[in-house]
Amino acid sequence: MRLSLDDMKMKIIPLAADSLGVRSLSVYVETNDVKICIDPSAALGPMRYGLPPAQEELTALFQYEKKIHLFAEKSDVLVISHYHYDHYAPDEDFYQGKKVFAKNRKRNINKSQMKRAHAFEKKIVENCELTYCDGKNFQFGKTQISFSEAQPHGPQGTRLGYVLMTTIDDGFRLLHASDVQGPIAETTAKAILKSAPDLLIMDGPPTYLLGYIFSRKNLEQAIKNLLKIIKEVDCEIILDHHLLRDLNYKERLKEVYKRGNVKTMAEYLGLENNMLEARRKELHKKEQETNN
Repeated sequence: MRLSLDDMKMKIIPLAADSLGVRSLSVYVETNDVKICIDPSAALGPMRYGLPPAQEELTALFQYEKKIHLFAEKSDVLVISHYHYDHYAPDEDFYQGKKVFAKNRKRNINKSQMKRAHAFEKKIVENCELTYCDGKNFQFGKTQISFSEAQPHGPQGTRLGYVLMTTIDDGFRLLHASDVQGPIAETTAKAILKSAPDLLIMDGPPTYLLGYIFSRKNLEQAIKNLLKIIKEVDCEIILDHHLLRDLNYKERLKEVYKRGNVKTMAEYLGLENNMLEARRKELHKKEQETNN
C-alpha cells in the first residue's frame, strides 16, 4: 500500500523555483537515513522582454541563494542533474565533505555542459566524494536513491543536452524530473511511468517560448504525456520552473489542470505564486515610477 502525503516519513522542502521568484527547481529531501539537496542553485534570466533583472528579482535571488546554501550545508548528499547555472553552482563552497552525485561529464552531454562539468570536477573533486551516477542506484539504510539514464532537456534531439531524473524511495517515492520540459520526450514519459512516484516534481513546458524555439507540436506532446501520467499514476504533481515564466500557463495547460492534482512549488508550500520574471515589465515600471 502506497503512503499518502499525510503519513509519509520523508520530509520534502522546495528551496527555490520560478513560482517563488527565481529560476530554479531546487529541493531538499530528508529521510530517516539521509539528507539530500537536489540541484542546489538558482539564477535569473539575463534578459526578458529586452530588460535585465529588476531589483526585486535581484533581492529574491540573494534570499534564495542563502536558503539553498543553508540546506546544502546540512545535507549529506548533493545532486547535480545537469550543468546549467540554475541547477548547479560551481563557485559555492558547500561541496566540502559531501557525497556529490552528478550527471556524467563525458556521455550524453553537449559541448557547453561538457566544458562546464570538466571545470567543475577539477574544482571540487579533491574536497568531496564525486560520483557520476547516470543509471545507477545507491542505498542509504532503508532509503534508495536512483538516477535515470540521461534524458533529453526537452524534445529528442535538442541542442540543450541531457539531464538526470532522481528518485528517492523510503516507502514514499519522490521523483525529481528536472528540465524535461513537460515531459516532451516519449522515453522520458515512459521512465516516469515506470518509476510510479507518489510525488512528481517536474519542470513544465516552456510555453513562454511558444512560436520561438518551442513549437505547438512540442506543447501538444507535453500535454499528451502529462495527461497519460495523470491517468496511469496516482500521484501529486508539482509543475514549475520553465512553465512559470508564462503568466498564462494555466490556460496553456487547462486540460492538465482540469484533470490532475497539480501545484507549483509555491502552492505546495502554501504560498501565492510570485512569478517575478514573467512580471519583469511591471516590476521595471514600478521602479521607474518610484524613482520619479
